[in-house]
Amino acid sequence: MSKKLIVTLFFVLMVATAALAFAQDHAEEAVEVKLLAAEYVPFFVAVVFAAAAAMGLGSFGTGIGMGNAVRGAVDGVSRNPDAFGRILTTMMIGLAMIESLAIYALIVALVLIFANPFLRLFGAILG
Repeated sequence: MSKKLIVTLFFVLMVATAALAFAQDHAEEAVEVKLLAAEYVPFFVAVVFAAAAAMGLGSFGTGIGMGNAVRGAVDGVSRNPDAFGRILTTMMIGLAMIESLAIYALIVALVLIFANPFLRLFGAILG
């Protein structure tokens, strides 16, 4: 075996055992956190369903809107091919606005999951 491979394997082994050693110091705290986390499970389940509903409804609505916008643009171009440039520009701006609604729904879902502003309120209700 080459010297680089031996040094790399030794380094990986050393880092892995160091992580285990550091984890032992916080075993009691982990049990307390696990017991505390059990109280928050229904809240987080509701948050995940709310985020899924936000993304689902947002994606469904924007998908329907984009389909109607493209259908209208194609219909307009088929009636007046000379206005293709103006119709395409207007359609692209409209599609960007519609897509921004889906992005807003994604941002709301991510905020609900990762930076939940209602967590403190729920913790106060639990006591």
